[in-house]
Amino acid sequence: MTTTGADKPGVQAGSPVLPGYGQSTLADFSESVLGSLGVPRAANVLGLPSVSRACLLVVDGLGWDLLHTHRSAAPFMSGLAETGCWLTAGFPATTVTSLGSLGTALPPGRHGLLGYQVRVPETGRLLNALRWDNAVDPIEWQPGTTIFERAATAGIAAFRIASGAFRQSGLSLAAMRGADYRSAETPGALAARTAEAVAEQPRALAMVYTGDLDATGHAWGCKSAAWRYQLAHVDRLAEQLAGALPGGTALHITADHGMVDVPAGRRTDADAEPGLQVGVAVLGGEPRARHVYARPGAAADVLAAWRDTLGDSAWVVSRGEAIAAGWFGPVDPRLTERIGDVVAAARGESAVVATVREPRESALVGMHGSLTAGDQKVPLVSHVA
Repeated sequence: MTTTGADKPGVQAGSPVLPGYGQSTLADFSESVLGSLGVPRAANVLGLPSVSRACLLVVDGLGWDLLHTHRSAAPFMSGLAETGCWLTAGFPATTVTSLGSLGTALPPGRHGLLGYQVRVPETGRLLNALRWDNAVDPIEWQPGTTIFERAATAGIAAFRIASGAFRQSGLSLAAMRGADYRSAETPGALAARTAEAVAEQPRALAMVYTGDLDATGHAWGCKSAAWRYQLAHVDRLAEQLAGALPGGTALHITADHGMVDVPAGRRTDADAEPGLQVGVAVLGGEPRARHVYARPGAAADVLAAWRDTLGDSAWVVSRGEAIAAGWFGPVDPRLTERIGDVVAAARGESAVVATVREPRESALVGMHGSLTAGDQKVPLVSHVA
């Protein structure tokens, strides 16, 4: 690997951590994995070691700073981190967008999975990309080639190992189609099924996904004892994978986003705050990364009202400003209207909840999505069996 987090610009306190598209994001990581496997025209910008088999362990919700803070709970991954680095997730720093980047090796502005909830321009309805909507064809929503399809074309066996519940989800079809899916419901099964699949092939790409750490952080907070204990289980999974994979296989461990605990006093309720309702047609995104869709002709009023109401608790910009600043990376013009007329990224430990429209999301303790270090910085640590 050729870069370290400490060398990256844009991390001063109070400044947004802008994703390093083209250099050091999750999309660049996936492209580099393909390059390390010898896939034609895949650029290994991260300088990953050349191998014939690679396994990607994606730990939902494992921020770089969280791993550093809880080194004693994760001795295996922390040891690898001494020679690893951190990447930026991309914006929004949320599972939908990050799995889109990992699955396609494209930045959000090109793969179009632009957040947890985005408006479908043709209908005006919100698409929740974790639950999906049968009226939206996942392949039409994201028609680009996935890393698994590219690997298969190059003669590399491609696998995904995760809970069977995700096998035919809209997000899986949109972002990660083309892999041989192996269902596994426990950490032990994840390790065993992955090792078995990879050992069967002379050349292989496997992506393993575990979501229990993220779920624990949402429910209990990432500062909780529950989160720390769950991290220890993830560390054991990583260690078991490293030991079970056949010789010469590279195990790369990363995450889709970090996490921030949001105190009750730092939550602004869009369902109770009149200033956040003026001119708003649809509220999308999630508490730390909002897409705000304005009524016709009201975009400027919405922008002014959100800036005035949220003050220094969020970076509030227009769609054009977000695109120009590179929040989403290069944006395909056909995808522009999926982005809110106004985009709000939470600063510090703040959030814009919606207790009536989004009661479940609003009750979470740990949240993510924004452009802070806690949201954006994710680990990239590796072990070659």
